[in-house]
Amino acid sequence: MQIEDGSSGDRGGGQIMFGPLDNVFDFGKDGKLDAWERAAELEFVHEKMRDAGLDYDELEMMDPDERREALLDAGFDPDDPDEYDF
Repeated sequence: MQIEDGSSGDRGGGQIMFGPLDNVFDFGKDGKLDAWERAAELEFVHEKMRDAGLDYDELEMMDPDERREALLDAGFDPDDPDEYDF
């Protein structure tokens, strides 16, 4: 994967951060997520989705309009990045 600066995105074994929750789960505060931090972030997101009655696999299979409707019905605003700042 190429990033704008021409780097591969690999910063010493961790993944460069892109998501809205990455800063919350960057426990080492090193600007990247290692495998454990990424797993904790994904588990948190899946738990929040389950609590809202959403199924990750079902959302993945939906077309974008259906997915947007399901997120809105569950009370999430897919256009508001602050919505996902838990």
